[in-house]
Order: sequence, then structure tokens, then C-alpha cells
Amino acid sequence: MKRLILILAWALLLLPAAGAQEPDKQLNKKNLVIKEWNSDPKGGNKVLDHITTFSAEGKKIEEAEYGSEGQKWRKRFEYGPDGKVSRELVYDGRNKLQTYKTFEWNAFGKKKVQYTYNAKGKLLSIKQYEYLAQDAGE
Repeated sequence: MKRLILILAWALLLLPAAGAQEPDKQLNKKNLVIKEWNSDPKGGNKVLDHITTFSAEGKKIEEAEYGSEGQKWRKRFEYGPDGKVSRELVYDGRNKLQTYKTFEWNAFGKKKVQYTYNAKGKLLSIKQYEYLAQDAGE
């Protein structure tokens, strides 16, 4: 019994120290460009893999993926007055518009509906989002 009390007392002493860890520092995304590179295990033959670009407001405005042949695809993001993404435009490796998406948002700022169109504006698909909270007691 004394051993159990000693273990519990020790655990109570350690708990405040565990919670006192330094909080993660948020990356400042204003005017940020992130480049991702792939290379072989020896560090040679470095190839550009991905670029993500953020606006002066810190919003993602463009994303592109690359391979050894050059650009594979590119996405451009447009924002509405509410600050949410209103359109996502997808271009191929030759910067030709392939598809674009528009969005509806719910009262909690989460995606409600996504509409996908081809380059000529023909509706291709509709995706609806449903958010279900699980009871924590289950």
C-alpha cells in the first residue's frame, strides 16, 4: 500500500512538469514560399518536388508539384469576402486549366458542399460534407 501511495505521489509531482512544455510556435505564412526537394540518399541529384506560395495575408494562393520532367500540375486558390476559399483552379503541366472547384461553407466555417467543373464550366461532380460528433463516453 505504501508503495502505491509513493507511486501516486511521484506521478502527481511529475504531472505539472509534463504540461509545462513549450507551445508550438506557429509558422508565419505571410509572403512565404515553401520549396520541397527530393534527393538521392547521398544528397546528390536534387530535384524540385513541390512549391507552396502564401499571400501577404498568410493565405495559400498557389501550390505546384514537380517531377524530373518539370511541372506536373498547379493549383491556384481564390478567396471570397468571408476569407474562405471560393475557387480552386487546377492546371496541368502546361498551365492549361483542367478543372475548378467552388465551395459552400457551413456556419462553423467547415466545407458544406464542393462543386467540381471542367475547364468549359460543365458541372462534373458534387461532394457534400457531413460532420458527426461522436460521444466521448462510447
